[in-house]
Amino acid sequence: MTRTAATQAIDAIRTSSESLPAFDDDAFGALFDRFADARVVLLGEASHGTSEFYRARDAITRRLVSAHGFNIVAVEADWPDAASIDRYVRDRPAPTGAGPDEPAFSRFPTWMWRNVEVEAFVEWLRVHNAGLPAERRAGFFGLDLYSLNKSIRVVVDYLERVDPEAAAVARKRYGCLTPWAKQPAAYGKLALTSGFALCEKAVLEALRELLESHLEYAGSDGTEFLDAAHNARLVRNAEAYYRAMYLGSAESWNLRDTHMFETLDLLLATGGDNARAVVWAHNSHIGDARHTEMGTERGELNIGQLCRERFGNEAVLVGFGTHAGTVAAASDWDAPMEVKRVRPSLPESYERLCHDAGIDRALLDLREGVHPALRDALTPSRLERFIGVIYLPETERWSHYAEASLPRQLDAWAWFDETRAVEALPTTPRPGMPETYPFGL
Repeated sequence: MTRTAATQAIDAIRTSSESLPAFDDDAFGALFDRFADARVVLLGEASHGTSEFYRARDAITRRLVSAHGFNIVAVEADWPDAASIDRYVRDRPAPTGAGPDEPAFSRFPTWMWRNVEVEAFVEWLRVHNAGLPAERRAGFFGLDLYSLNKSIRVVVDYLERVDPEAAAVARKRYGCLTPWAKQPAAYGKLALTSGFALCEKAVLEALRELLESHLEYAGSDGTEFLDAAHNARLVRNAEAYYRAMYLGSAESWNLRDTHMFETLDLLLATGGDNARAVVWAHNSHIGDARHTEMGTERGELNIGQLCRERFGNEAVLVGFGTHAGTVAAASDWDAPMEVKRVRPSLPESYERLCHDAGIDRALLDLREGVHPALRDALTPSRLERFIGVIYLPETERWSHYAEASLPRQLDAWAWFDETRAVEALPTTPRPGMPETYPFGL
């Protein structure tokens, strides 16, 4: 982009930006009423460890739930972990005869959901739901597929309660995966080197048999059956995902995001015509991949793309960005969390345009027809920053930036010029918390 084009873009940002109030100001959430008619509102984040992104999603979601009837909060987290939060916020007991839950979000990266920002939203949702009849309470659900071990246990425990003979069969089928349940990546490597899918048939049969018994099982407790069915489907897709890890990044990424989209679609279908969802996930998942390097060069799709294809204009994609500050992240997978300094955004990035525009906290509405000059100025591809649970500032350009066309990728962009890291939760619950409190260890 030439200097003249950059200047025009900066001027368009200044002219079109809407200042964001404090998070606890009702006006913050009200700014997003423009999206209240959507079926799905997807709220992103430029990193998994930034407080402002979580607090913004909290404020927006509170507004959509309390004022506009959204009743599904679906997040980039494992289904069994989110289920423990769902029981807490909807005041539902643990399944009859089930053992105690393992601590929620106890695998790497623990800080991604075990933080005070998420806890504040969870506590609000519990109080909000307490004033409503059970059928109108908003639920909290996980979309991801990393919980292979937990999900196997949930399915077998469920069948033990409703059909012990079927449980014995399922246990035998899942036995194929048991040696790798806690290290599923090792299964993927072995399946690849062995030349075939070692456990594919077994997990497909387990899911098929469970679904074929739908009417029989759901009659006793539809909620428990839904939970078990989601976990059985997760095991099937996780088995395929860990095999695909060794075949290429695009295939495994596409399996994962397709699983997350299908889970969201099933939640909406189960909830009926009045079901509407808010999704919390990384910008790389919620922005339309077709208008980023992910789709144009790497052949990857994502939830945002699939939602647009499925719901059209009833899907709204809102990304989040920052220029500098701190972030909670690790230096390698399974490494300890660190509070790292985020380097100032690169000169050729959308983030630098927002910073140079001199706006501190703002909303940019990127939809067609709203701010034509802004959309035109930002449509040419530029760099966009993506920080996951691992942040490597020493290789910032190649590790954390990709080309994108922001107005085509997203419907809106929430900007916070300087941000800070999330605050990880302590490892013990506060005194007096209910037994269903999901964040204790």
